[in-house]
Amino acid sequence: MVEPREVSVLQRKAEEFLQIFRKGEEFTQELLKENERLRFRVAQLEEGDLASRRTDELTVKNLRERIALLEEERDRFLARFKEVEEENKVFASKYLEVEEENNNLANLYVASYQLHSTLDFEEVLRVVQEIVINLVGAEKFVLYLRNERTDELAPAAAEGLNMADAAPVLVGSGIVGRVGETGESFYQESIPTFQGVDFERPLTAIPLKINDLVIGVLAVYKLLVQKPGFSPIDYELFSMLAGHAATAIFSSKLYSQSARKLSTIRGFLDLLRERPAE
Repeated sequence: MVEPREVSVLQRKAEEFLQIFRKGEEFTQELLKENERLRFRVAQLEEGDLASRRTDELTVKNLRERIALLEEERDRFLARFKEVEEENKVFASKYLEVEEENNNLANLYVASYQLHSTLDFEEVLRVVQEIVINLVGAEKFVLYLRNERTDELAPAAAEGLNMADAAPVLVGSGIVGRVGETGESFYQESIPTFQGVDFERPLTAIPLKINDLVIGVLAVYKLLVQKPGFSPIDYELFSMLAGHAATAIFSSKLYSQSARKLSTIRGFLDLLRERPAE
């Protein structure tokens, strides 16, 4: 039979065990709760990290798309800039051409005015020579005039050459003669580099004509050192010379002939007046 004291001891030990068990149970519950809380936190962090990665991926994607758009826009601006730059070059070139053309037109006007400002034959020939030297840039040339009686082109003026070395040319013979016959200008395809003068091979031969009547030929044999060749404005100058110079030369020649005839008639009349009365 168990004694009461032993029962009391057993009860006390049982209660102590139960208390320890309850504390263990409580501790276990707390561990489970803490574990659950930690799991939940881990899940939150993982979800947040995933969302952050998605956000970063979207941000990177948007930035790449924006960069692509900006690069495309930059390329468009660069292309347009190049177009504008080319247009500016074209405009600048056209401006220089227009400026040069205006200057040449002014020179043409002055030259035309000088040609028609006098009826002195020698003065007209001098003006033609100045135009060919200063505006065309010719160093050596001969101005041939047509003799209707002999049907020859005889030298009337020369620059840089001895006019005596330039023999008369029969109309239709050689380059100068054919230009005098056809009224069509002649231009060499390339400017020769030799320094000599070949009267049979001018650099250019320009007919001086009134309508279809050729009264002379301008033959250029050498250009100035600073002039490598003929420019478009030179062809306009030659075209102007073909008409204006021909008219001025023809008019001054007629005037000189008329003046000489008038002087002869006046001299004859004076002689008649001086005869003593019978």
